Amino acid sequence: MKVPSYLLTLIWLCKEGASSTFLDISTSELSRLLGISQQAVSKQMIEMEKEGVVMRRRGGRGYSVYVTQEGIDLLNRFYTMLKGVLEGSEGELIIRGRVFTGMGEGAYYISLDGYRKQFISKLGFEPFPGTLNLRLEEPDSHLRAKLEAMDGIFIEGFRDGRRTYGAVKCFHATVNGRYQGAALIVERTHYGDNVLEVISPFNLREKMKLKDGDMVEVKVNTSYKSTKDGE
Repeated sequence: MKVPSYLLTLIWLCKEGASSTFLDISTSELSRLLGISQQAVSKQMIEMEKEGVVMRRRGGRGYSVYVTQEGIDLLNRFYTMLKGVLEGSEGELIIRGRVFTGMGEGAYYISLDGYRKQFISKLGFEPFPGTLNLRLEEPDSHLRAKLEAMDGIFIEGFRDGRRTYGAVKCFHATVNGRYQGAALIVERTHYGDNVLEVISPFNLREKMKLKDGDMVEVKVNTSYKSTKDGE
């Protein structure tokens, strides 16, 4: 996850109460309090507003600033990642999400030899050609960020002569307390941070008679420490 340049500024704004009400503060005052140039503060404000993590309106000392829910969610994701790094893995993470129909690309990517052979050798099973897509809700949407900060089973990216395919990090998992599988953290994906993709030797939709909107529980094994072959 890319660390935005404005992260500390966003933290300070929340600390001063800008997540609950508009905060009157000037860029010069922020510059003094944060120890960075006024030009840098102005640039950060423009970036934050563009990305939707703050709202601004003209106030008594220049602008009033309000941290949006998107800004709070961003801080929560980084908090979860940092907490996972500092406290380490507890060995197990339970993530719940609702089934949704994906873009149909899972079957293609899972079937590629560059991935399939690594899944078999490193996970111990040949996955069904397709992924079970889960849209995570609060508070589980932050748990995916925690997986990003943890070690996992590393599936290397590769080239097939036409294009490059990104790396994938995997975690052994059990779906609904019964079915073997793996949770994926995909390097290149069209989905947002609130989506978890799961593979399994089985067609999980058929096995569990799932339909869009059904809630699924994934028990993720986070105790595996190696990230690459032989490490």
